[in-house]
Amino acid sequence: MSNNDILKTLRYSFDFNDFEMINLFNEGGMEVNRELVSNWLKNEEDPAYQKIIDKELAAFLNGLIILKRGKKDENPPVAEKSLNNNMILRKLKIALSMKDTDMLEVFELRKFRISKHELSAFFRKPDQHQYRECKDQILRNFLMGLQLKLRG
Repeated sequence: MSNNDILKTLRYSFDFNDFEMINLFNEGGMEVNRELVSNWLKNEEDPAYQKIIDKELAAFLNGLIILKRGKKDENPPVAEKSLNNNMILRKLKIALSMKDTDMLEVFELRKFRISKHELSAFFRKPDQHQYRECKDQILRNFLMGLQLKLRG
């Protein structure tokens, strides 16, 4: 999944408007304007389309965590320079204060079967032998399940 697809899906799932999106980026420590956010949300065929890089998506996800959980301290969190699906899934889990059972329910909404052990493997450190890479299909099913849960 591209970062732009993830951003579009989250915007739709949470029903954020442009100003809420800008605020989330600001909370995450990144100054953006409406035009830039709009360009990230356009279709790839549109000439004004721009790819959102990992650091920008990380700032958005950090802003989502702050919106849902509150600020930890005065300094905004530092956005990671690179993201992978495991990190995105972890940030969504944190933002929504989800436990494993909550996440499994979201997957079930998409009729996607995954065990608790498989799910926990996504949140392990990469150097552990039980660690498992979160593939696009799993992240996509989680995002679509989240959309069903939040939007019906």
